Formats: sequence, C-alpha cells, structure tokens
Amino acid sequence: MAAAKVGAPTPRLRVPSSMEQVSKLTRYQLREYLRSRRFVALVAIVLVIGAILTGLVAHFRGALVLDNLSFYGTFWGGGADIVIVLAAVFFGGDAIAGEFQNKTGYFLMGLPVRRATVYVGKFIAAFLASVAMMLLFLAILLGNAVYYFHANALPWQLAPSLVLALVYLAAVLGATFLFSSLFKTSAYGFVLTAILYLFGFSILAEVITDLVKIEPWMIISYASSTIGSVFSPSVNWGIVGTVAHTTVTLRGGGTITTTTYTAGIAEGIVIMIGYLVVTAATGLWMFEREEFT
Repeated sequence: MAAAKVGAPTPRLRVPSSMEQVSKLTRYQLREYLRSRRFVALVAIVLVIGAILTGLVAHFRGALVLDNLSFYGTFWGGGADIVIVLAAVFFGGDAIAGEFQNKTGYFLMGLPVRRATVYVGKFIAAFLASVAMMLLFLAILLGNAVYYFHANALPWQLAPSLVLALVYLAAVLGATFLFSSLFKTSAYGFVLTAILYLFGFSILAEVITDLVKIEPWMIISYASSTIGSVFSPSVNWGIVGTVAHTTVTLRGGGTITTTTYTAGIAEGIVIMIGYLVVTAATGLWMFEREEFT
C-alpha cells in the first residue's frame, strides 16, 4: 500500500449552503413537532372542535346554516382563526425561547450555522405543522359540506379564503416568533401569545372602535375577519374597510349607537403582510443580538 505523501494538503469538508442548512433544520424541527406530545394534543383539540361544530350543524342546521356560503362564513371563518392561534401558540411560542431555556442554542451556535438560518428553519417548520392542523380542521368542515350541500360543497370563495388563512397564519407566527425572542423562558412566550391573540387584541379592537371611533386597522386580529367575510354576498374587495352604524332604542326612550368596522380583502392582506414583515424581521434582529451563556 502506498504511503501517504508527507505534507499533502488535508481535504477540506464542504460547509453546506444556507439553503441546505435551512432545509435540514426544517426537516429536523418538523420531525420533532410531529413526534411531540403537543402535536398529538393539538390534533385532539382540533378533532374536538370539529366534533362540536358537526354536532351544532346537525342539531341547528335550519337556524345556523341556510346555504353553503353561510356555512363556510360562519364555521370556517370563525373556527380557522382559533385553530391558527392555537397552532401558533403550540409550535411557535417556545421556538426561540426554548433555545435559551434548554441550552440547545449554546451548542448549536458553535457550529458553522448562521442564526438567520436557524430562525428561518424553525419558522418554516412551525408554519408547516400549523398548516397540517388547519387542513385537518378544513377536512372536517368539507365532510360536513359534502353531506349537506353535495355538488355545492366547494364554492369558489373557499380558494381565496384558504389563501387568506395561510397569510394570516404566517403573520401570526411572525408575531409569535417576536414574542418568543423577547424572553429566555418558554412559558412567557406561550402565555403572552395566547393572551394577546385570544383576548388582548379583540379587547383592544373593541376599545379603539367604541371609544376612539376609528377603524382598528392596526390590530392584526381585525384582518382575520377577511377569512370569513369573503363568503359574504356583499364582500368588500377594496383597500378601505366598510363601516356600519346600528342604533338600538332603549325602553326608557334613549338610544345607543354601535359602530362596526369590517376590513376589506385587500386591506386585510396589507395588514397581515405588514405584520409578517415587521414582526419577523424584528424577531430575527433580536435573536441575532441575544447572547448564549
């Protein structure tokens, strides 16, 4: 056997490109999600929500659902928002904070891997896992629609509504990753995200509408209404929202006027994309500057 030449250059290992690293990190993180208890728990929650909606439709069909458009506008428009928020909390609440709490980021940063690569890979994995939950919920609704509406089970409005739901999911995950980057403890990311999306933003939108009397376009939950409003016969496709005033006469003779704003489809898309770009970029900026100890 020929002896190796003395002084021969040692072959250098090729460092994977950023795209290859993102792909590998995404596959690894997605596999972790699919094997985790939180994935199983969220599947169970979505199935329970779907079973409840199925029972409601079966029992109150005449009062709640008149046609296929009202069916999707009511149950898909309202249910998809809840499923998206739950998925964002489960898969994105500790995506960045967990790197600090579990000390995994300390060892990962010792490898030739950019932090932006880690951030993007985790974001894509959380997005794909959340899409799986959203499609599971949609499959339950489709089963109901096929049973009740037969050939009219798939209105054309479902396609743009699904696109809006995907954009809203990306925007919610962007904000969730920002919250996760603010803390080094996973529990804080979970709690803050859940409180804000399930209660905080809705209350804030009501306060802005009732007290300030302006359209709450700066609240991301306001844009989520477009997922269901696209099924309305009088849907607003524009960049400016619509406003409606309702006056209620009291028994004592007085009146109360309430104001309701509804986001236009184009307006909702702009709001969601704006949230996605700003929150995701800010979260990445904070992650880049955090120190692992």
